[in-house]
Amino acid sequence: MSILAIQNLYVSFLENTVVKNVSMDIEEKKVTAIMGPSGCGKTTVLRSVNRMHELSAHASVTGKVLLRGEDLYALDAILVRRRIGMVFQRPNPFPTMSIYDNVVAGYLLNGLRLGKPELDNLVEESLSSAALWDEVKDSLRRRGAFLSGGQQQRLCIARALAMRPEILLLDEPTSALDPKATASIEELLVQLKKTVTILLVTHNIAQASRVSDFTAFMYLGELVEFGASAKMFTAPQDKRTEEYLTGKFG
Repeated sequence: MSILAIQNLYVSFLENTVVKNVSMDIEEKKVTAIMGPSGCGKTTVLRSVNRMHELSAHASVTGKVLLRGEDLYALDAILVRRRIGMVFQRPNPFPTMSIYDNVVAGYLLNGLRLGKPELDNLVEESLSSAALWDEVKDSLRRRGAFLSGGQQQRLCIARALAMRPEILLLDEPTSALDPKATASIEELLVQLKKTVTILLVTHNIAQASRVSDFTAFMYLGELVEFGASAKMFTAPQDKRTEEYLTGKFG
């Protein structure tokens, strides 16, 4: 069942239109990958889903993004970002905050008050969901910056999950990690989709084939092909998709 509908989306920065008439329905509790060469618009699509592009100057958007039928552009942007969490390319835990405070940072920064028992439960639940609890439960008051790169990225995922989002956006979350840390994040995504819908931007074709249920291929700002990953990776419908998957460009 579809949880998110992107309809006729155009995104421009000044005179440069970087996303052109993109439409796709995102299935609930599945991993959907958006892949394509650098500069094709995939990150811009991702950022438009929770309106992060509005933090950039001169951005404009037309079209609709609907979450369970609700127009996200008619809502308060802060509320949208609570319902749709985002994890960025490079791990970015707040460097002066402890692991514990990093997890609950969304509540602290938004002035949302919870009692100590609630916060404790939230921290354990979120770190467990991010497969990090056993590694850090005895050092919750240490700074998150002391963790390894892979652990920092899982901490950022825990921070996003703590807000109990309906959708989790991941912008090339393993591109700065080594192969072992990448594998652990990929295993985590397969587990997380049991409870949250995941929209993943990746330039890694093999990663998209390993973890996604559905894949979108973008090129020059346009959506070339979108469908079940198993079908796209074995029998792409568009010649451009086939050429990208076989390494003829990208």
